[in-house]
Amino acid sequence: MTRRLPAVRLSHLVPLAALVWALGLAALASAEVSPEGASARPAGTALVIFGADTVVAEVAQTPEERQQGLMYREHLDENAGMLFVFDRAEERSFWMQNTYIPLDIAYLDSSMRIINIVAMEPLSTELYESEGPALFALETNQGWFEARGIGPGAQAIIEFGR
Repeated sequence: MTRRLPAVRLSHLVPLAALVWALGLAALASAEVSPEGASARPAGTALVIFGADTVVAEVAQTPEERQQGLMYREHLDENAGMLFVFDRAEERSFWMQNTYIPLDIAYLDSSMRIINIVAMEPLSTELYESEGPALFALETNQGWFEARGIGPGAQAIIEFGR
């Protein structure tokens, strides 16, 4: 004896598929990731490219992420860094309180061109300032830019990812 399955109309499946899809999106939107599970890192990353040289940068774009920065880290990989992204270009200053790694900071304007690069000393509360309005700031290990011959005026390409 052969059993026949009841006929199902496509018009009945479309609302069901839409409901499943909407519930999936709602679950993703409400999902929370604990900072511990994410190694206390911002969700996004970016490639900051200067010709043949690239920094794989964590992205700090919220006020909380920018405030935390690279504080309390004891190591930064050779071609790693942190890219600070701001809402508008203006003169910026950073300090190194609670930051253990000697860093360089490159301030970039809205066209992603380096304005100036400053060497920053660990645990210093000295202000390290941009020499003009900056939309981005890129922190790397101290000496990274000099070792690659990258200086003020160098053009970056920034590719944001996750």
